[in-house]
Amino acid sequence: VLVGVLSEIIVVCRTNHILHIFLPMEKNMILVLFGNSVRKRRKILKLSQEQVAEKAKLHRTYIGMIERGEKNITLTNIKKLSLALDCSISELMEEL
Repeated sequence: VLVGVLSEIIVVCRTNHILHIFLPMEKNMILVLFGNSVRKRRKILKLSQEQVAEKAKLHRTYIGMIERGEKNITLTNIKKLSLALDCSISELMEEL
């Protein structure tokens, strides 16, 4: 998946001039995609965020932040999550 680091807003004014405005993305898209993958796997297993946190020995609010793409998770915690979600690290990375 090719991910851009900028969002584009195109504004057309009354004189038909086109103005391109580039803004940084609010969140790093790879973190959002990873979080979506974690959420999808958790829901397949019918686990709550709290249950995953307990199995992974991570804080429950941290799981929510990962799923929302708010945390740049370490490899150590990716491994803990993969074990808690009964899957490989590569399965969590498939949609990136």
